[in-house]
Amino acid sequence: MSELVRFGVSIDEHLLDRFDELIAEKSYVSRSEALRDLIRGALIEDRWEAGDAEASGTVTLVYDHHSHDLSDRLTERQHSHHEEVVSTLHVHLDARHCLEVIVLRGVARDLKRIADGLIGTKGVKHGRFVATTTGELD
Repeated sequence: MSELVRFGVSIDEHLLDRFDELIAEKSYVSRSEALRDLIRGALIEDRWEAGDAEASGTVTLVYDHHSHDLSDRLTERQHSHHEEVVSTLHVHLDARHCLEVIVLRGVARDLKRIADGLIGTKGVKHGRFVATTTGELD
């Protein structure tokens, strides 16, 4: 672990009050940890914007499994990207609806393209892509 460095920040009192409220809502143990998390988030977002960084993310889909061929089409899309698809979780929400979470890892721009293709598959009722890091922020 690297050495901790202390630094000062000048901030408007009202903005700090709102930040403290956010810290409490999110159960951060300190302002420092909340600030570190914000910095990590900004660094991850910057890497995603570059598009060529190694990254990971999840695609969450909700769909009606009675929809014609939909399960097969989603599975085929995943198989066609077997190098990026790390794992899949399939949950039966009720008698008709399924929730699927697909974990991806690879080049950021490729993951975004794969996620968009899955979410855009005809019959998917709702989809969301959450991009994150592989853990390397250097």
